[in-house]
Order: sequence, then structure tokens, then C-alpha cells
Amino acid sequence: MSQERSVPKLPRLVLDNIYAFPPNRDTLGGTAYFIVENQMNILIDAPPWNQTDQEFLEQQGGVEWLFITHRDAIGSAQEIQKKFGCKILIQEQEAYLLPESTVTTFETQFTLSSQSSVFWTPGHSPGSSCLYFNRHGGVLFTGRHLLPNLQGQPIPLRTAKTFHWPRQIQSIRLILERFNSDSLHSICPGANTGALRGERLMNQAYEKLALLDLEAYLLSQAIL
Repeated sequence: MSQERSVPKLPRLVLDNIYAFPPNRDTLGGTAYFIVENQMNILIDAPPWNQTDQEFLEQQGGVEWLFITHRDAIGSAQEIQKKFGCKILIQEQEAYLLPESTVTTFETQFTLSSQSSVFWTPGHSPGSSCLYFNRHGGVLFTGRHLLPNLQGQPIPLRTAKTFHWPRQIQSIRLILERFNSDSLHSICPGANTGALRGERLMNQAYEKLALLDLEAYLLSQAIL
């Protein structure tokens, strides 16, 4: 007896004009996001590449930019570019992972629009980067640079695959210097979203980051 295939879930509205896709097996359970701007549409990391998601993106007007937050979030980026003719943005150290795609690279920061910009936060991977969206009090899309713990609080997570732990901690310090409680309200993490218990973002982000004992994290051991 054949079993019916489950129908893929539609992306979920997180905030006005921001959608979160279901976790993607091809990116180790990563969560991709989609920002619908007046100026352009920005896809953050590769979502599951199925008909449901393709039709959703088409209905929203397609994709102009695909921003990759880190090397494990590439997924079907090449297929997405072929489908929509979008530009792929990735930090220069990880561009070699897309040899058959046309990519735009940056060193430390890159401005996409008057509302969206990206900046380099190395540590989790050599080219780990975040995207900042200046609406809704400031939303930071962190990839795997900052993830929710079991209490839904943003933390750095050291694993056996972490590229450079001290740099990751330093990248958090730079985020705290770059923003304040008025300019950074929410974080949309690129994985571990199940810890948010149905939510897709962490609020009061700056205040929670400011409470982290970064010196203690610096001495923490890797989680296998």
C-alpha cells in the first residue's frame, strides 16, 4: 500500500513583509527567510527547493538577491539563480563553493538597499555574515552565528565544525558596538528555530545579547 506524500508547508509570515521557510534538509535543517521590499526582494539562504516554494516566490514577484549567510546554507542556490536570474551575494572567502554560479562578493560589508545591508561576522565559518533590515525596530538575520538555546535566548553555539571560536565571540562584541537597544529589536536565526516554540524570531535582541558573559563563552567547550 503506497503512502501519500506529505504536502510541503508554505512559508510563514514572521513580520510584515518577512517570511520564514520550513527547515531545509539540504542545509542541515537551516531556516531561510524572504524579505519583500518596495525596492527589491531578498532571499536569505536557500529554502527547500520544491514546487510549493517556487510558486510562492513567483507570486511575491521573484527574487532579486539571494544572500548566503554561511557555507552550509548554500543548498540549491545554483538552481534558484537559474530559475529567477537573481544575484547571489556571499562573503568573498566562501565564494569558491559556488564555482558554477555568478556571484557578488564582499569583504566586510555590502549595502543592498536603503533598508538592508550585510556585514561579515566570522567565526562559525570563515565567511559567516549577517543581514540587517532596518524596519520593525531593526531585524538581524544571523545564519548560524547566533542561535536560540532551549529557553529561546540568542547565544553563540560552539560545535566541532566551528571555524574559529574566539573570532565568533569577537563578532558578537562588534554587533554590540554596531547597534543599540533602539536599533536592534529582533533576531531571525538560521537554524534551531524549533527552540522558539512556534516563533521564528527572538525579540529584545540587543538587551539579551548584552547580558551574555562572553568571557565565559570563550572558555566553553565544543558541543558535538
